[in-house]
Amino acid sequence: MNAKLWQQAEGAGMALGGVMVAGFSSVGWPWWVWLLALAAPDLGMLGYLAGRRVGAAVYNAAHLYAVPFLLMMLGVAAGHVGLIAAGGLWLAHIGADRALGYGLKLPSGFRDTHLGRIGSD
Repeated sequence: MNAKLWQQAEGAGMALGGVMVAGFSSVGWPWWVWLLALAAPDLGMLGYLAGRRVGAAVYNAAHLYAVPFLLMMLGVAAGHVGLIAAGGLWLAHIGADRALGYGLKLPSGFRDTHLGRIGSD
């Protein structure tokens, strides 16, 4: 198996784990809040309004595995299940992106990622 497939498999596991963390934290959010939380990391695409370099940096900052892990740990430390669930859903979003082959962005363009080019040319 090549490196891209390993990273996609890892992403699938992270997505599943993130959903499980959110589910186990039992915050009682309605389904539409779950959808909003799952989609929220893609607000990082707005960075592209300032150009490719800034866009890639902002998007990538919103798509690092470490950030939702830190949010979940902050939630554990503070005893706040909402933070734990939000971190889990954020992690699930990033993992699903990786599983689908959407990687971290390169400054050369939105379709250029560390997992290869997105879409057909």
